[in-house]
Amino acid sequence: IFQADPIEINPDSSLRYYDKLSHMSNANLMDYISMKTNHLAKSIYVQSKSYDELVLLAKQNENRLQNLPAIQPVMNKDLRRLASGYGYRVDPIYHVKRFHAGMDFAAPSGTDIYATGNGKVSFAGWQQGYGMCVIINHGSNYETLYAHQSKILVHQGQSVKRGEVIGLVGNTGKSTAPHLHYEVRLKGQPQDPRNYYLLDLTPEQYDEMIRLSENSGNVLD
Repeated sequence: IFQADPIEINPDSSLRYYDKLSHMSNANLMDYISMKTNHLAKSIYVQSKSYDELVLLAKQNENRLQNLPAIQPVMNKDLRRLASGYGYRVDPIYHVKRFHAGMDFAAPSGTDIYATGNGKVSFAGWQQGYGMCVIINHGSNYETLYAHQSKILVHQGQSVKRGEVIGLVGNTGKSTAPHLHYEVRLKGQPQDPRNYYLLDLTPEQYDEMIRLSENSGNVLD
């Protein structure tokens, strides 16, 4: 243990080990014990540092999981419908096929919008096309965007928690009806949001969400 030479279980070997100790002078025995004690103390210190590193790593992983976007930004009870999913869709205004970089949640104006993970607000204001929108930096190269809001309830630089209300559904910007346009970005690239609803959907609800997200007839932005 602690990198010390093990005492063999063989009785003869054990006897030889203790016989070796018994023939040492007091001074040599004290030096030997001191050396072993120092070695043991160093080993315990190294082991303690290893445990500290494990605790720190576990804490970092816990924080990373709390920051990861993992819930819907609009509660199911508030949804009229899931209007459109991620991918190529016919633009409702220009009537040409375009890439839709997020997911649209149709809900009444004034419906609460929730932060989907812990993070810091990197933008809160008007953005071309998106209207009144909020962008949250979650760390680990993740961002989420919440567009077309009627009212923003957070400010740039503010820290937010998962499930905190950050704004209200609206119809601002390039929008044809009240809804939330929601995006998940990794390293600046849009991701399919339906892969990030880990915590608040049953398997049945998730399957239904997948089915509805394939809808291409109700694009709202």
